[in-house]
Amino acid sequence: MIQQILFILVVAFGAGLFTRRIRQIRRNILVGRKEYLTDFPGRRWKNVILLAFGQKKMFRNPLVAVLHIFIYAGFVIINLEILEIILDGLSGNHRMFYPLLGKSYLILIGCFEILAVLVIIACIIFLIRRNVLRLRRFISPDLNGWPRSDANYILVAEIALMCFFLTMNSADLMLQSRSVIGYRQTGPFWISGILMHLLAGWPTTRLILLERTCWWLHILGIFSFMNYLPFSKHLHILLAFPNTYYGSLKPVAGMANMPEVQREARLALDPSAAAVIPGETVGKFGARDVQDLSWKNLLDAYSCTECGRCSAVCPATITGKKLSPRKIMMDTRDRLEEVGSHIDRQGAWMDDHKSLLGNYVTSEELLACTTCNACVQECPVSISPLSIILQLRRYLIMEASGAPQPWNMMFANMENNQAPWKFPPDDRDKWREKQG
Repeated sequence: MIQQILFILVVAFGAGLFTRRIRQIRRNILVGRKEYLTDFPGRRWKNVILLAFGQKKMFRNPLVAVLHIFIYAGFVIINLEILEIILDGLSGNHRMFYPLLGKSYLILIGCFEILAVLVIIACIIFLIRRNVLRLRRFISPDLNGWPRSDANYILVAEIALMCFFLTMNSADLMLQSRSVIGYRQTGPFWISGILMHLLAGWPTTRLILLERTCWWLHILGIFSFMNYLPFSKHLHILLAFPNTYYGSLKPVAGMANMPEVQREARLALDPSAAAVIPGETVGKFGARDVQDLSWKNLLDAYSCTECGRCSAVCPATITGKKLSPRKIMMDTRDRLEEVGSHIDRQGAWMDDHKSLLGNYVTSEELLACTTCNACVQECPVSISPLSIILQLRRYLIMEASGAPQPWNMMFANMENNQAPWKFPPDDRDKWREKQG
């Protein structure tokens, strides 16, 4: 009874913390502007199936994709076993699904155990890639400090959880073989049925202690992981699905127009064609802070896996420029977290004299972007760093007058000559006369 009460308290505490954090994240995302992305639901669900579930873009590197699927499947499928552990803990039973499933239960747990082994192997390989082979996109400066440690912590935690699971089952089977009261006879599982022989010399009391310890460490680890997840880059495990659903369906090369700019252009060309509507105000050009971005931009920031595939293909990053699309997403999330913490303390948003543009993202980074869309094309979960870059750069140029002099010359030429070059329109075809 004491164990059940303790378990109920753990479940309630863990679920409460997780729910509170998810509500905070939702509140933070809704700080952004409204954006309507509910058209063509069939195409959106197709993207969810192909990109989030099927991980289509990951298969550009088949080996990494397969390893990632091992971890992904292990996370989703093995944790179905958590349902039984929770029900066992709440009811005081042991392997309560076995009478319902019979021999199918052995197959189910056997598959879970194989996945557990595959997860361990995949995590070890990913740790080697990050810390021994040190692939370029994993050692770039934008990952210094917490981001690099975060990835290692998660991989180590997943290895530990799978080891607890296999050890718990091995001790359980050994106790079953000794007909210990409270341990339901199920028959051998596929992996732990082999590992159990390593525990043959252990006394029963130590086996019970080992099994109970691993049982508690496994469930406590799951709840700890669950509450660590919303503070980690691995939140993409949950947000990849809504993020791919609400991803843009427009061609990747398309650039969103600004109605405010279009209206001003119409006024410049024909002042009589755009009458002023009473009470109408001209909106802000671009974005200075996270509140000026759309909720989808902010969902992108929380969905970022920090995998670095965007920066690995970015021509600005490759050629040594300061821009890193991954850093843009991380900076956006960090600033959004800061805004959310401010709201939690003050009860409402009050200007803290800081902003995403300037305090987190510099003009040098924004001006280095070539708008080639490589980062958007490469992202496995439909994130668009370019959308945020463009909005910040629009504010920098159009509101803060932060364009470099060569850009201002180009703008003047486009305004006066309808082309980036300093030639009047009437002179454009004179080169043909010289060809004679």
